[in-house]
Amino acid sequence: MRLDRFLCETTGLTRSLAKKALARGEVTVNGERVKKGDIKIGEQQVHLDGRLLSLQAPRYLMLHKPPGYISATQDEVHPCVLQLLPPALASGLQCAGRLDVDTTGLLLLTDDGQWSHRLRSPRRACPKTYRVDLAEPLAAGTAERFAEGLLLNGEDRATLPATLEVLSPTHVLLTIQEGKYHQVKRMFAAVGNRVTALHRLRIGDIVLDNALAEGEWRPLTPEEVASIT
Repeated sequence: MRLDRFLCETTGLTRSLAKKALARGEVTVNGERVKKGDIKIGEQQVHLDGRLLSLQAPRYLMLHKPPGYISATQDEVHPCVLQLLPPALASGLQCAGRLDVDTTGLLLLTDDGQWSHRLRSPRRACPKTYRVDLAEPLAAGTAERFAEGLLLNGEDRATLPATLEVLSPTHVLLTIQEGKYHQVKRMFAAVGNRVTALHRLRIGDIVLDNALAEGEWRPLTPEEVASIT
């Protein structure tokens, strides 16, 4: 296996980020600093920034994220979602996508960098469904505006078409195909409303397990893993 692929599969880095880590001299093979990704890796010891990397059967988990946790491996202000897992299980896992600290619901964790990249790739346009609570009743025509695409503040392209299902005047289901920064909150702000609570229910064909309470997790089924292709 090539070194650059080995880095991607053991760390969750994209290929471009792996190349940058190599160029910065952060990778050693058997104690020797290596900057080229095309060398073959077999039994050698590979370290990234001092951390030993190893291949193992990839792991895929769904977590019911509670509020107050950040989707990162470490943070100085908020507890991290990996703290909800046993330490031995959490080691080496990364968040495949993120949720804001106050957002709850489905979060996927894995140590399979290529799978995570496919899930997050803008070209794949993986749909994500959220339950949204609003501060004000939904304005007439909002669903049509979302379906057409909105040009958000600071963006040079409109959002991809989104589907809005009204549950009540202040409760909706929203399905988007991308993951711009704070996208759901910014979309409703663009139509003069404000999100008061946000909960992710689905990513692609993977649906949050109703049996999971906040903070609980389970492995993904083989079918769920295979749905991200």
